Amino acid sequence: MIKCPGQDQRFWKPEDIFDIKCTNCGCLIEFFKDEPELKCRNCGNIIRNPRKDSGCAQWCKYGDQCLGKNIDSTKSLCDKLIEQMKNIFKNDTKRINHALSVLDYAEKIQLAEGGDALIVKAAAVLHDIGIQQAERKYNSNAGKYQEIEGPPIAREILNKHEISSDAIEHICKIIANHHSARNIDTIEFQIIWDADNLVNLQDDFEMLGKEKVSEIIKKRFKTKMGLQIAQKLF
Repeated sequence: MIKCPGQDQRFWKPEDIFDIKCTNCGCLIEFFKDEPELKCRNCGNIIRNPRKDSGCAQWCKYGDQCLGKNIDSTKSLCDKLIEQMKNIFKNDTKRINHALSVLDYAEKIQLAEGGDALIVKAAAVLHDIGIQQAERKYNSNAGKYQEIEGPPIAREILNKHEISSDAIEHICKIIANHHSARNIDTIEFQIIWDADNLVNLQDDFEMLGKEKVSEIIKKRFKTKMGLQIAQKLF
């Protein structure tokens, strides 16, 4: 996907991504320079970006086409899905934090690689949504069977929102393949695959060791940005 250099993250400088403290709880919130506001995922407070810079989109007649007119609605939907994900996981903070970490990486990769932002964000938030159901049914095989249990739960959640049936099917197909990669290879799937692997590798780094992680990085990542982030992290 060819993107305007002014909006393509690959052309950004390090200072174009920065942290702002939540005025309510003090949690650090990572902003991209063109984001007008974000919801603190720790306390729910809305924080406006004091350093907002839309670059060329501020004056370019194609700015809406480049950034997308529905960015705010996508963010709002994402926040609703996060709340529904939290309601299902309840006190399972490990799973909640994992989903939010995957979402953070997925958003970064999607900005560089393209793809449908709604599908990427929804799939990131809900990719493990069937894990608790799978644990109750299959115990030690939960990782395998969550690909079966997850899509029906995700579909029930997604059907409550104004999302096209095609998008819902795409999101559910990503969830049904996010460990096995059997029969899907869309850019949105590749982004979720890489984001999930980035979080899992961080969690397993000490157990696997640097040499094994380096080997995994060479073979597993599907996007250029995902690979770049992995190489920087490890």
